[in-house]
Amino acid sequence: MNTGQDTHLSEASRGKITENIVHFARTLRKAGLPIGPASVVEAVEAVVISGLRNRDDLYWTLHAVFVNKHEQQPVFDEAFRIYWKTHGLVEKLLSILSPVAPAGPKEPEKPKVGQTRLSQAFETNRKREAAETRPQVEVDARFTVSEREVLQKKDFAQMTATEIAQARRALQSIQLPLDKVATRRLVPAGRGRIDPRRTLRASLRAGGNVIDLRHRKRAEQHPPIVALCDISGSMSQYTRVLLHFLHALSEKRRVQTFLFGTRLTNITRDLTRKDPDEAFLLCTDSVADWSGGTRIAHALYEFNRKWSRRVLSGGPIVLFISDGLERQEDSMLEWEMDRLHRSCRRLVWLNPLLRFDQFEAKARGIRALLPHVDEFRPVHSLDAVADLCIALGDRGKSNRAHDPRQWLHRVA
Repeated sequence: MNTGQDTHLSEASRGKITENIVHFARTLRKAGLPIGPASVVEAVEAVVISGLRNRDDLYWTLHAVFVNKHEQQPVFDEAFRIYWKTHGLVEKLLSILSPVAPAGPKEPEKPKVGQTRLSQAFETNRKREAAETRPQVEVDARFTVSEREVLQKKDFAQMTATEIAQARRALQSIQLPLDKVATRRLVPAGRGRIDPRRTLRASLRAGGNVIDLRHRKRAEQHPPIVALCDISGSMSQYTRVLLHFLHALSEKRRVQTFLFGTRLTNITRDLTRKDPDEAFLLCTDSVADWSGGTRIAHALYEFNRKWSRRVLSGGPIVLFISDGLERQEDSMLEWEMDRLHRSCRRLVWLNPLLRFDQFEAKARGIRALLPHVDEFRPVHSLDAVADLCIALGDRGKSNRAHDPRQWLHRVA
């Protein structure tokens, strides 16, 4: 490392380096990477100290600071390719750090993963500047389709980075269900059962001459929610968005959240953080099998054996979020799902595959799970989540449109 030269950079040179890296970090943040101010400062210091000599050194120095998860790699690759492709930008930055900076090899073509989100991120600043100078024009939108209405029905997997951010804010402000169930605990009430203890205490205050009857009734509370979320490759995008809904739900009632892919992870404590970004960053750090394979039977077995007695008290509603594509083809899956069904008040299966009109329950895993759930619902859009909230407030009323038995009869 050429640290002796780099540590004596002028303030102007260091300012140019900082400005370029800050803009690059903002682009990555808008594209979905969790990059904070501390990471930007660390990246600037790393670039100044490392003594860069070619494009590869710059790439791997920024990569070491900004990329923390395997799934962030494609987005960073595409962002680096697009941002630093400006003619002479990298060479000018390298000339600041090293007077003799040989021309590096031609940058190979990177995969196009995440290009849509990155294009949205790059265009944000340009649109903001153009909006400041653009004249205001009134548009009659009576005969146009509402942008919010389109977003409500759009599939989470097809959303851009901007639309995903809007969907997350919508999930945070969605109207939560107002369902309440009676518990065994009794509380004072104006009418209902006579409360002998409170009645006698009240009569003693009056000297025993006047007996004013006191009453009590069963207390009501929101039933707890237990969410089992699949984080395999096919479910990763849906689970990320739905975690915002579970985070908002946990502020109103008791919610226990578990993620499973090849193993089961309890993230309930992480989701209790008030800041959503901090909560989801902790969730990502605590899960090692994100976007990997899936072992539904093993995850249900581990949940029933280790967690069911701890979190299934109080008659909770269980939300099982998965596509049901299980690799194991034995009776363990059906047995564990039946045990889970008998341990809760209501079991709702949320499956994004129901977004397809031609969906049929032909997979063995899906047919093994369907007989042991109370409702079978889609979960691919904001409208689907809103319908779920309405269903949770129906106190378990039957809905033929989401009866799992109809899917079994279609294939039988």
